[in-house]
Amino acid sequence: MNLKLRTYVAVLFAVGIFGITAILSMMIGTQASQKVEDQIGNTLSATAYNMADKLDHFMWSRAGEINVISQLKDIQNPADPHQVQVLLNKLQESIPAFSWVGVTDVNGKVLAATNGILKGGDISRRPVYQEGIKGSFVGDVHDAVLLAKLLPNPSGEPLQFVDISRPIVTADGKLNGVIAAHLSWEWSREVEKEILKPLKEKVDGAEIFVVSQKDQIVLLGPSANIGKPLNLESLKLAKKGQNNWRIETWPNGKKYLTGYAFGDGYQNYPGLGWSILVRVPEKTAFAPVHELQKSILLIGVVLSIIFALLGWFASALITKPLQQISYSANRLRAGEKVEIPYYKGIKDIEILSLSLRDLVESLVRTVSDLGKMENLAHHDTLTGLMNRIALDQFLEGAMETAKQMGNRLTFLYLDLDGFKQVNDTLGHQVGDRLLQETAKRLKSCVRSNEGVFRLGGDEFLVILYTTSGDSVQDATMVAEKIINSLNQPFDLHDQKIKVGCSIGAAVWEDEQVPSAEMIRSADEALYVSKRTGKNKVTFS
Repeated sequence: MNLKLRTYVAVLFAVGIFGITAILSMMIGTQASQKVEDQIGNTLSATAYNMADKLDHFMWSRAGEINVISQLKDIQNPADPHQVQVLLNKLQESIPAFSWVGVTDVNGKVLAATNGILKGGDISRRPVYQEGIKGSFVGDVHDAVLLAKLLPNPSGEPLQFVDISRPIVTADGKLNGVIAAHLSWEWSREVEKEILKPLKEKVDGAEIFVVSQKDQIVLLGPSANIGKPLNLESLKLAKKGQNNWRIETWPNGKKYLTGYAFGDGYQNYPGLGWSILVRVPEKTAFAPVHELQKSILLIGVVLSIIFALLGWFASALITKPLQQISYSANRLRAGEKVEIPYYKGIKDIEILSLSLRDLVESLVRTVSDLGKMENLAHHDTLTGLMNRIALDQFLEGAMETAKQMGNRLTFLYLDLDGFKQVNDTLGHQVGDRLLQETAKRLKSCVRSNEGVFRLGGDEFLVILYTTSGDSVQDATMVAEKIINSLNQPFDLHDQKIKVGCSIGAAVWEDEQVPSAEMIRSADEALYVSKRTGKNKVTFS
């Protein structure tokens, strides 16, 4: 009878402890899976949006540069083709993404071109001329035809271009020809690396796809997918203008967390209708959660063995305490916040109760650690400032606070003047320290309930509560305070470093206007500040 009781108690302890561990493991795993899914999904959708914005902004910039070049006197009246070639070569040197730029007469004959390539040739049958003679033209990605054998190609991969062209019209309205340019599609790879770098630091296996509007062909992505069509629900949602994420089965039969966005242009550039997908394998995304569940279950197995042995040797003395412990464990499993009872006097029972208490505390700490992980996902790892993921959550509360206070929200979009030179000359370690010190100075310039965000690189966003009616004046005072603070030398690595600060500002007066549009307005104002002298604030 005694042997049966000891066996029963040992088995009961083993099963009970493992059961509690398994239930808590499942509860924690379920909650953690949902949180990780939301965090990674939001990160992927933000990355897709950022990629679409970068691509459209790049194309808008290049189209604007071709527009400016077309209005130069030497281009409108190319009396000296050599001088025109010099101008085009300088443009290519400044912006290597221009693989070829040429000026033609009204019949499509190339009068001058970068490095003299195709000079004297006829491009009248090419879309870049046929569309450019009609008006401003931006063409989608295509293979090289005339230039495939004329341009250097160290990689040996097929050359692909994006076309930009526009008519050359003199001051008196005379059509004199076309200025045409081929942008190497390789620049998109640089944008891809820049966008993916911070994401890959958090999630392994992240990949970006750029998909054409026509035929849904992959223009940029893993080499095995380029040139092939994609038929995914996320593409359909992206084409509707949605920016979100979903779990989706891809053509290879595997499931991925997929973020999606649509490139709808930038300012007066309408865009080419590219859809952006960012995917991460589902197994990779949830690997930390599965590891956590395994660890908890392993702890449960080990503790089950330990407590089974304790029960075997102390069954006669722990029957009553065991009942109390089991009762508390059942309440804990039901979701109540209780502590395992602590017993003194009998060493085995004391160890048992303490071990159970430690297990529960360990699991509680694990849940707390998950909360800290969630906090890290909302903050920039370098500066400790809030990031893009935390922006929407902050704005929701800030809008309500502004209503209650009768105030307005004002956005200050800023970056550092001269930061790239610091990075290039002193190294990224000094650049990182400069960003950390910049974050401290920014936080010291605003109130504790106002928001300071790092959007990426040396770009920051500050959200202020400003007085209704005096928002511009209030924001100007803070902006000038920020500029003055950042103009002060930084003492980094035994040397004084000075940088400037350009700021673009926008006052959010209409709640119907999306916050993304206000941020974009502040960003546009920032570029005005940089073009008109830097180290200043400009309101949109």
